[in-house]
Amino acid sequence: MLVLVGLVGFAVWQIWSPARRYAVTGASYGARVACSCRFVGGRSLGDCHKDMEGAVAWVHLSEDASARSVTASYPLLASQTATYREGWGCQLQPWK
Repeated sequence: MLVLVGLVGFAVWQIWSPARRYAVTGASYGARVACSCRFVGGRSLGDCHKDMEGAVAWVHLSEDASARSVTASYPLLASQTATYREGWGCQLQPWK
C-alpha cells in the first residue's frame, strides 16, 4: 500500500509541476494581452477576452480600474497581473 501511495504521489508531482509552469506562462500572456487591449486599445475587458485562443481562452480576467491593471488567473494554479504605465505600456509584475 505504501508503494502504491508513493507511486501516485510521484505521478501527481510529475503532472502538477509542468501544469503549474504552463499555467503561469498562460496567465502572464493573458494578463499582458488583456491589459494592452483594455488600457491601450480602450476596449472592454469582455471584448478583450474574445481575443484569447486555445488554453488561454480558459483564463479568468479581472480588472482594477483605479490601478489600471488586469489580473489573469487559472484558479488554484496561477495568477498574474499586468499594470499599465504611461509611456511604458503594460508591464507584468515579477514572477514569484
